Amino acid sequence: MTSTSQRPEDENLGIGSNLLYGLQHVLTMYGGIVAVPLIVGQAAGLSPADIGLLIAASLFVGGAATLLQTLGLPFFGCQLPLVQGVSFASVATIVAIVGANGGEGGLPVVFGAVIGASAIGLLITPIFSKITKFFPPLVTGIVITTIGLTLMPVAALWAMGGNSSAADFGSMANIGLAAFTLTTVLLLSKVGSATISRLSILLAMVIGTLVAVAFGMADFSKVSEGPVLAFPAPLHFGMPVFEVAAIISMLIVVMVILVETSADILAVGDIIDTKVDSRRLGNGLRADMIASVVAPLFGSFTQSAFAQNVGLVAVTGVKSRYVVATGGLILVTLGLLPIMGRVIAAVPTSVLGGAGIVLFGTVAASGIRTLAKVDYRNNMNLVIVATSIGFGMIPIAMPSFYHHFPAWFETIFHSGISSAAIMAILLNLLFNHFTAGNSDQQSVFVAGTERSLRYRDIAALHDGDHFIGGKLYDAQGNEVPLRDEDDHAPRARTAAAASATSRDPAEATS
Repeated sequence: MTSTSQRPEDENLGIGSNLLYGLQHVLTMYGGIVAVPLIVGQAAGLSPADIGLLIAASLFVGGAATLLQTLGLPFFGCQLPLVQGVSFASVATIVAIVGANGGEGGLPVVFGAVIGASAIGLLITPIFSKITKFFPPLVTGIVITTIGLTLMPVAALWAMGGNSSAADFGSMANIGLAAFTLTTVLLLSKVGSATISRLSILLAMVIGTLVAVAFGMADFSKVSEGPVLAFPAPLHFGMPVFEVAAIISMLIVVMVILVETSADILAVGDIIDTKVDSRRLGNGLRADMIASVVAPLFGSFTQSAFAQNVGLVAVTGVKSRYVVATGGLILVTLGLLPIMGRVIAAVPTSVLGGAGIVLFGTVAASGIRTLAKVDYRNNMNLVIVATSIGFGMIPIAMPSFYHHFPAWFETIFHSGISSAAIMAILLNLLFNHFTAGNSDQQSVFVAGTERSLRYRDIAALHDGDHFIGGKLYDAQGNEVPLRDEDDHAPRARTAAAASATSRDPAEATS
């Protein structure tokens, strides 16, 4: 059995490197973790001060959840480099509950729904932790690829400026700044220094921000506004209210989060080349759920792993969970020191967009690399890949596709990641596990994907002919000359070829 110290994720790079790489993780996901409380706060009609409290709570709880996931406690935490934060999957449901319960007065109902649904999710995690055999490279490759593809619109939105109602949204200046940041990432990645190459994302963002300041595209004037120190006040928005309908609605979201987190855990395990068994998967899911149960007490919502940080692990090659744990400490600190969060929030969105193109694209590329391990011969795996990725792209290409479906259905399938994951799991079960009824004839969609040779390509071969190092030898070990189609030199085995064509094809084997 491999000892714990030999796992790639257990490497400790030291305080300095942990801080730098941990900050890089924070910068990568900061915009995503504050977006949910911003959206919910505005939907609930909260004051800027209360929205600030929601943001601080999300940073604080996200950091604590990251520490639990990376460092682990008995039965909780997968001990992998995964950053935790507020899940986007819950936004639509939260906004719906808030709207149905009178704005700000709906927040206690939201908190009660999150606690109740997450508690149920915690109880059912043993079911999810036993399904690793249903996540072969076929399924994980589809999910990882879809994660990267579904994140690309986020990168594009960031590159254009982030705020679609702003006058400069999509301007040449914004896109030019994103392009400059992207170019900087690529140039720094090419530098011979391994340290600079690994920090290319962070350094490019710093350089991009400095350029933005020089051209008046960054605003740090509001950094000094607001309190310097603020601890998330427990139950600031009142005691949780438990309503059955709201809990059922949120439970659907929790199921989606369990699927997505399972995929993220398996994805990062594949990227850093470490073993993820059912027990480890279960520990990771339990950490997700217990963090989601506690989060509403401080004013936050459902927690899940951040897919974009999986891409950062792939880009940098830094596999240490202690790096991500340091990022968790930074998040906790930002939750206690809002002024530090305001500094990071001042990084222009276009800079994030330029870096995001590399990050999210790398996630997709990692998935493609995983799919390259799949055997596509004499099976329906190509159809499974095509259907699952296509199904996952539907809500990305047409966000309104499921608007007329029941709310519970839209909640699940509006996520491209969940759509692709569910389809891949079901089709893998249908074609590769429940094989009864499968045709012994290939589908027309995959018939041309298997390597094949025409009879005339092998007609001149004799029994015992074989290839070594790209050269053809006969049974006695003599090399047989080969010629191109346009080579009119005398053929080496003319008589043999003539006789071979008169033999039964089964006899002309290599």
